[in-house]
Amino acid sequence: MTPTPVVPGFHPDPSVCRVGDTYWMVHSSFEYAPGVPLFRSTDLTSWEQVGNVLARPSQLDVSAAPGSGGITAPTLRHHDGRFWMITTNLADGGWQTLLTAEDPLGEWSEPVRMPGVRGIDPDLAWDDDGTLVVTYAGFGAGGPAGLVQQRVDPATGEALTERQHVWQGTGGRFPEGPHLYRIGEWWYLLIAEGGTERGHAVTLARGPSPSGPFEPCPHNPLLTHRGVESPVQNTGHADLVQRPDGSWAIVFHGVRPRGASPQFHVLGRETFAAEVEWVDGWPRLGEWLTPDPAPVLLDELAGDELLVSWVSPRRFPADVLTRGEGGWRLTAVGGDPAAEDLAFAGRRQEHLHARVRAVVDATGGVGGLSVRMDARHHLDLEVSAGRVHAVAQVGPLRSVLGSGEVSAGDVVLEIRAVPDEGHFSSTALGPDQLVAGVVEDGTFTELGRLDGRYVSTEVAGGMTGRLLGVWCASGSIVVRSFRYTGSDDPAS
Repeated sequence: MTPTPVVPGFHPDPSVCRVGDTYWMVHSSFEYAPGVPLFRSTDLTSWEQVGNVLARPSQLDVSAAPGSGGITAPTLRHHDGRFWMITTNLADGGWQTLLTAEDPLGEWSEPVRMPGVRGIDPDLAWDDDGTLVVTYAGFGAGGPAGLVQQRVDPATGEALTERQHVWQGTGGRFPEGPHLYRIGEWWYLLIAEGGTERGHAVTLARGPSPSGPFEPCPHNPLLTHRGVESPVQNTGHADLVQRPDGSWAIVFHGVRPRGASPQFHVLGRETFAAEVEWVDGWPRLGEWLTPDPAPVLLDELAGDELLVSWVSPRRFPADVLTRGEGGWRLTAVGGDPAAEDLAFAGRRQEHLHARVRAVVDATGGVGGLSVRMDARHHLDLEVSAGRVHAVAQVGPLRSVLGSGEVSAGDVVLEIRAVPDEGHFSSTALGPDQLVAGVVEDGTFTELGRLDGRYVSTEVAGGMTGRLLGVWCASGSIVVRSFRYTGSDDPAS
């Protein structure tokens, strides 16, 4: 059976904990707000997004974040009757940010910052005397400093000890994503190494204390797909969780690349899960947990409240998108279509094949529908002055692929991510084709198409995945409706 993600689309760096019969999981969000999406499950296979931990402007400032900047890998834990979440904000100078909540569905606290804990991928663990231990991938004046550890006062964020280096893995580049667990008499240190691309791996070691000394697992790596023929690649950055019956599982991220070599992934790093079996005091990877990848059709702007899955780059959606009579009004904040401050709001593409349709009235501005990897790589449908243009932005190049006339008022726009029809041995084969057009009287008319590789991570670079949403470059537009249809099966 083909492995499928338990949380599809751009949801990388998973961290999970269990309280009672319920599992909770968070992910990186980078330059998008709100930040750190929060998911809930009762079986580790079917997950529902129930909120975002960084849900208020007072908790999150990514206004200065470049593409793939901002919020990196979080850790979620339950300790002493509270939920704890720590992550790094690379965009505001405060480094680590720690929040707590008694109820994860309620409001999370204001953040405690740790400007003296300089690095990424912070972990939360508590020593036997109750001291908070933060293990992370340290930064120094010359760049990455390896995996380090400090004791921290959670009330003030003050580091109580100097940095101490801990186990650096098995020799792979970029040791990162550490998680510490007290299991029986041992402290286990689980890390990612090899870089988050094709060399990604999960390795672990154990020792008598949170700071070691650590003995590497004789069966390392616990997980990797480097050099393996699999539809899922770049597997790594994991977290362990114990079920109520005492069995164990693991969550981790990976990508689903397609097209000609070197292949391209467009959905970002997605979250997968697998069973874990313990043999002679060490975990072993078991069968993958595979949910049913059923097609979905969602009307996403039908209500008066914006869904928790909707985000904007470098600002909160409420800064540009407001509910009004007859729809949602999206108001421009800048005039350059390639600028970092373009007004955009949307949701992640979560399926290999997808269609998104929006009904917009652009009589008061310029804007429309977009599939976006970052500010420099996107395909837009732009409505302006009685015409609609299909426009591709690839790095510094902005090209009009096609145009057509439209009537004043409501315009039905549609972008499709469909299978590429090239030959597998040809370098012309991309991950998919992006087809942009308009719908009139129920008939779709194509205005332009773009090889999906130009809106992929391999071309754009960075750590994120595609978003599908609405945008505005000047004035304001009214979005009457927004419908997302997705499936991993092209036949459906």
